[in-house]
Amino acid sequence: MTKVTGVETLHCDAGWRNYNFVKLTTDDGVVGWSEFDEGFGSPGVATAIKRLAPRVVGRDVRAHERIHAELYCLTRPAAGGVVGEALGAVENALLDAKARTLGVPCYELLGGKVRDRIPIYWSHCATWRINQPELYPPAITDLDGVKAMGAEVREKGFRALKTNVFRYTDGQVNGWRPGFGMPFEPALNVDRFVLRDMRAHLEAFRDGAGPDVDILLDLNFNAKPEGLLKILREIADQDLFWVEIDSYNAPTLAYVRQHSPHPVSSCETLIGLREFLPYFREQAMDVAIIDAVWNGVWQSMKIAAAAEAFEVNVAPHNFYGHLCTMMNVHLAAAVPNLRIMEIDIDRLPWDKEIFTTLPKIVDGVLHVPDGPGWGTEPDEEAIAAHPPRATGGLLDYEKPNGS
Repeated sequence: MTKVTGVETLHCDAGWRNYNFVKLTTDDGVVGWSEFDEGFGSPGVATAIKRLAPRVVGRDVRAHERIHAELYCLTRPAAGGVVGEALGAVENALLDAKARTLGVPCYELLGGKVRDRIPIYWSHCATWRINQPELYPPAITDLDGVKAMGAEVREKGFRALKTNVFRYTDGQVNGWRPGFGMPFEPALNVDRFVLRDMRAHLEAFRDGAGPDVDILLDLNFNAKPEGLLKILREIADQDLFWVEIDSYNAPTLAYVRQHSPHPVSSCETLIGLREFLPYFREQAMDVAIIDAVWNGVWQSMKIAAAAEAFEVNVAPHNFYGHLCTMMNVHLAAAVPNLRIMEIDIDRLPWDKEIFTTLPKIVDGVLHVPDGPGWGTEPDEEAIAAHPPRATGGLLDYEKPNGS
């Protein structure tokens, strides 16, 4: 038996947010790692992990299902949300420790590999260079820059890219994210100027990327059904891989999907199989996006299995640090019903210092690592060299208009 002797969290600067890690130590010297996030609308995950830790210390790392079930029982009245993300972070660290104890990659615990190479798409393409040019150069300031980035994607061998919605007004380009309060327009209406600029943005990408690169569009929570249908009509003639739509109402999303000329992906913000089931029953999406960082990789395998029963493929939600990418790689390697995997290619300059092994991408395809555990871990000295930000994430990204 390998017992857990400690559970702690470590944090470091990640530009507009922090990278956050769980370090799980054992009595035989094995260390299990996971990465979690507090910037995507979920502050306080580290505090929840600290509160859960005493129930994990002293337990056998191999019994991750038992530990997760017990922690779920003890937090059931407030299941999901920040507590659910904390459970996922603990589960992922236990999986890494168990696999390292056995001397195998984590995918072996998930049933073994179905594939050695993972299809990926370049996420937040143009987005980071528009919204955060000081962190992700070169800056994109107009449609010519978007076109040039499309060409860059193609020339670097990537087969797919995903972008967001932007406004091009008065010679400036800005992200359009009312679903996240930027700008603060809580009615989430879509006007003709948003439609015009979105079409121009997509056309610029297509001009640069050419006909053989798939383009994905992420609408997040930025419109209600009326606006979504306007958008879908406006871009009906565009050749899109999918349109990504977030919604907490499964029947509503199913209605939108029925009127969409493009495949619809969704569900990246759901936690637990119970939350996914209404979307499967309603046939609300073509591809179910699973956040294995939030849910835990072991629990995500259950969600993927349920998706398979409803003839739905899955795609990992992955826009965090390199450890999260490696965690998602093991999920993507093990599930039969994989569609594609998200990854950010624009990186912070110090990302390569923080992680001991970087994801291996060749010709736009991600290769599955074969080292023990996740195949990488954070470097504690590098973490210490980049102290965490006092603030970060969506809560501090930009103040609403008029505040």
